[in-house]
Amino acid sequence: MSLVVILRLLTVFAVIGVGWGAGRIGFLGPGAARTLSAAAFGLFAPALLFRTTARVALGGLPWLMLASYFGPTLGLMLVMYAWQRTRRPTEPAVPAVRALSVSFSNTVQLGIPVVSAVFGTPGLAILIAIISLQSLVLLTTGTVLVEADLARSRRRQPVEGHSARRALATTVRRTLIHPVVLPVLLGLGYHATGWAIPGPVDDTLATLAQAVVPVSLVTIGLTLHQYGFARAAGQAVVLSLGKLLVQPTVVLLVAYFAVGLRGLPLTIAVLCAALPIGSNVLLFAQRYEVLEAETTAAIIASTTAFLVTAALWLALLSHLGR
Repeated sequence: MSLVVILRLLTVFAVIGVGWGAGRIGFLGPGAARTLSAAAFGLFAPALLFRTTARVALGGLPWLMLASYFGPTLGLMLVMYAWQRTRRPTEPAVPAVRALSVSFSNTVQLGIPVVSAVFGTPGLAILIAIISLQSLVLLTTGTVLVEADLARSRRRQPVEGHSARRALATTVRRTLIHPVVLPVLLGLGYHATGWAIPGPVDDTLATLAQAVVPVSLVTIGLTLHQYGFARAAGQAVVLSLGKLLVQPTVVLLVAYFAVGLRGLPLTIAVLCAALPIGSNVLLFAQRYEVLEAETTAAIIASTTAFLVTAALWLALLSHLGR
């Protein structure tokens, strides 16, 4: 693994460490993790999502490669969700958070430096296509699944005035008016107009968007201090194995054998799937107040293990490219 990638990993751990240290000394006060998570998920991430989707030229995307990546990734996410629903049928949001943990990659903090260091600009151009759709496809799906779970939970606890029509309307409203789904829809709608984002507005959105990564990493550190690692280590290891080994294997099998993808597009798709769990999964978990300790531990575990698994996947992909 190149020195650039190792240094980037160390930077990620350093910022998480800053958050852990701030929690340790009480520098940010009680409830800081919840406040920062709300700011990241409700303010900074929507700016990033709107700006990204408003600038995506859908017609120019490499759709065959994207289908090779998102088809098996979404399939894995739904299988994990269904399995968890059978095990935790009365716990809304838990199945969707675990499903995201095995499917949502850290494409920005680690994906960009890894691909840039190893494959340069051609590889980065392919990765950007995946980044542009990852939140749209996976977080939106996760939101729909959670809101459906919550709607089922409300139906099991009938109240006066409750009706199937009202429950459906509530689910649709909560799904659409959501800090992930709404900015994506607005961004796609704005892109359809053909207008460019005005310079001052774009600069404002870009400034807000830049806060997503550092705030998310500091939040991970604060949450790690709050809950510790050992408390959820067992499940964290299982989720890490699913993310680092199962997802890239599924993507490789579908892309290579079913779709016939070869060369750099195949390599980037599989490598993206082999990235550790993205920090947005913790923001998602914190929004619904479930599995915060487990998700934090899984992010730490998968990021640490990536030092080893990345080298293995790169070696395999190099062999397939011969």
